[in-house]
Amino acid sequence: MIQLIGIKHNVDVETREKLSIITSRVEEALKNIIKECDEAVVLSTCNRTEIYFSSDEYDEQKIYKIFRALGWDVSLIDYIFHIKGIKVAKHLMEVICGYHSRIVGEDQILGQIKNAYDISKKNKAVKNELQRLFQMALTCGKEFRVKSELYKFPVSSSSIVVRQARKRNVKRFMILGFGEVGQLTTKYILDGDFDILYIAVRNKDKVLLNNEKVRVIDFSERIDVYRDVECIISCTSSPHYVIKAEELPDKELIIFDLAVPRDVEECVGCLENIELYGIDRVSMLHDESHLKRKELMKENKHIVEEHIKKYENWLKIREISCNIKNIRESGESVYKDRLKTFKNKYDSKNHKVLAETMLKSTSNYFINRAIEVLKEEHLEGRGEECLKILNKIFMMEQ
Repeated sequence: MIQLIGIKHNVDVETREKLSIITSRVEEALKNIIKECDEAVVLSTCNRTEIYFSSDEYDEQKIYKIFRALGWDVSLIDYIFHIKGIKVAKHLMEVICGYHSRIVGEDQILGQIKNAYDISKKNKAVKNELQRLFQMALTCGKEFRVKSELYKFPVSSSSIVVRQARKRNVKRFMILGFGEVGQLTTKYILDGDFDILYIAVRNKDKVLLNNEKVRVIDFSERIDVYRDVECIISCTSSPHYVIKAEELPDKELIIFDLAVPRDVEECVGCLENIELYGIDRVSMLHDESHLKRKELMKENKHIVEEHIKKYENWLKIREISCNIKNIRESGESVYKDRLKTFKNKYDSKNHKVLAETMLKSTSNYFINRAIEVLKEEHLEGRGEECLKILNKIFMMEQ
């Protein structure tokens, strides 16, 4: 049975970071979870942590086991929700299309879910129901983006913070970290007017940019450069603070913290010359396309519902998979029996007559059996329903 535990909506960032899994530890977390489950996918972003898994167990003890596997404090269990079955499919389909994002319709979640699924595939952590669910969800997300034309109104935390900084006439930027969010933020800065962009990373070789206004520096050098910028955008995957109050210069600075766990020490927001935007505050900064995206998402909700129904139908058909297998094996047995007869008589009979005899024999086998069943069902008072099924099987007009 597919299940999901995730952080409830509107949980504060202080709690979310205690239930977060940084990028470098996702595979380790996945391997620990799979010891307790048949399948698992770990989705961890700045605004959500969700564990999709498959298990026959469905009780509070199962949640405790997953908490222990992740090293989470069980006292935080009230901050998570736990659902199963088709509700999981509905949730994932809505998430991948941006319905549950703090920034409505944001365009990063599709890639984040694909990445989470790819990690599970790499670690052989998906194989049955969960694998099919994520394959169908990715198809849903792609179709939704194209048909709703949301791609015409791209939005993300990166685009919002860069737009906000430009409203304040910022021209001198620094980005801490160059993962997915750092790269996207860089793209938005490069697309507009700026004087200088510092990118602080632990491995300078990973940043390949040919722009005279961009300076790639070692992460350890960042403090020395703070005084030369007007805006710092921090998006590392560090498990601890990388911006501390004592290290900041006495000057006006706008700081955007897009990381969970947070990159910026909480007391930084109390400094007189610092304006700090955490991820929750960033999520409330609506851009000019906010209402248009909401309208498009409402108009195209039917796409999500269609894909949920497809998955639900797949689950129902899967319930009779053993019956389907038995029917195929029965047909295979009849075929092999007739083929054996054909081979035995191949040298002594007219080939044309023999082929006709074998084909008719195969047809008669199933037709005669169908007639027998129809008679039996008719005598039991179920003939009409049986006849409807046989009409469908043999494609006869009713």
